[in-house]
Amino acid sequence: MTEQPDTDNPDRTAPELFTWEFATDPYPAYAWLREHAPVHRTVLPSGVEAWLVTRYADAKQALADQRLSKNPAHHDEPAHAKGKTGIPGERKAELMTHLLNIDPPDHTRLRRLVSKAFTPRRVAEFAPRVQELTDQLIDRFAAEGRADLIHDFAFPLPIYAICDLLGVPREDQDDFRDWAGMMIRHGGGPRGGVARSVKKMRGYLLELIHRKRAELPADPAPGEDLISGLIRASDHGEHLTENEAAAMAFILLFAGFETTVNLIGNGTYALLTHPEQRERLQRSLTEDDGDRGLLETGVEELLRYDGPVELATWRFATEPLSIGGQGIAPGDPVLVVLAAADRDPARFSDPDTLDLSRRDNQHLGYGHGIHYCLGAPLARLEGQTALATLLTRLPDLRLAADPAELRWRGGLIMRGLRTLPVEFTPVHSGS
Repeated sequence: MTEQPDTDNPDRTAPELFTWEFATDPYPAYAWLREHAPVHRTVLPSGVEAWLVTRYADAKQALADQRLSKNPAHHDEPAHAKGKTGIPGERKAELMTHLLNIDPPDHTRLRRLVSKAFTPRRVAEFAPRVQELTDQLIDRFAAEGRADLIHDFAFPLPIYAICDLLGVPREDQDDFRDWAGMMIRHGGGPRGGVARSVKKMRGYLLELIHRKRAELPADPAPGEDLISGLIRASDHGEHLTENEAAAMAFILLFAGFETTVNLIGNGTYALLTHPEQRERLQRSLTEDDGDRGLLETGVEELLRYDGPVELATWRFATEPLSIGGQGIAPGDPVLVVLAAADRDPARFSDPDTLDLSRRDNQHLGYGHGIHYCLGAPLARLEGQTALATLLTRLPDLRLAADPAELRWRGGLIMRGLRTLPVEFTPVHSGS
């Protein structure tokens, strides 16, 4: 699409954004914007006009600025843009009242209800299940010597994990996998498929909430699933409506799986295309004197270098304000470009270099402020477990395609590969 000229630099024309070529490697375009038009007004592929914020300092300020509302009701949208912000299908399915679309005090109330499911202690208790799922998925393809790591591994792992956390029965989890698969295709499936999947998911969640409420024991069991916890809180005066409970479960599923799919996919791809960094990490995992902390700093660096969330979710100005010296009018949408901020040389030394031992790494991959990603501890656990297990169980893992042939999924917010074909020496069970 044609970009608007940079008004401060009339002789400079901004690079073309949101093409397939851009999706493959958006970082040069973001570097241009950071330097020449750090708060840049553009027309998105949907036709909606929005401001893109690309510098780290401005991004951090915008993410914490409560004059930027998450509620789409504040969008001063023309008729043609109605419903073109947010998650496809959520408006029609009446799933709008979730953490990504609301402000305090409702945001504070709802976040408090679910935060107990993502405490470090609760996530640590969940670690053996994540390891079990990881090993089971690798077992399915280890003897083949080849796999698509997105379809066979990165996609199902967080789906099954978040379903377990929510309390979706095992026999229903494959349905969730199908619905979620349609949701992340971003237009790659049949017309209307995303909206239908979201509607089916809402119907199922409402039915599950009814069923769990009828069977809820008087006292919570240790490690009680999240939907039961939401019902229990609602029944004890927290006034969580049925729609809020369904929307909460929906957004935890949506936000809790696609980010991790992309963390595992993008992270593995980055390691396979940076062999010296991959070898460092592999040695740290397998040698007795290895740096055990490298896995932790390494996952943070992968989040910074090519993270799963390219742009933070929608924000809308509620009053006139200024970001980076640029005036923003009430009702204007603002999109913080996390991928650009996390490569800002004003904040990170050698930002285009992957360095798994990078220490001063206050990246914005999980956001900042009151909307900081609630599920970040779980995503980190899944990312660390997935990468460590892949590299130790399949030590000669390698790309089975030219990087130039790989395709990235379309879509505004997330950044992830469609496929990641790999090869390795077959590993048979018991060997």
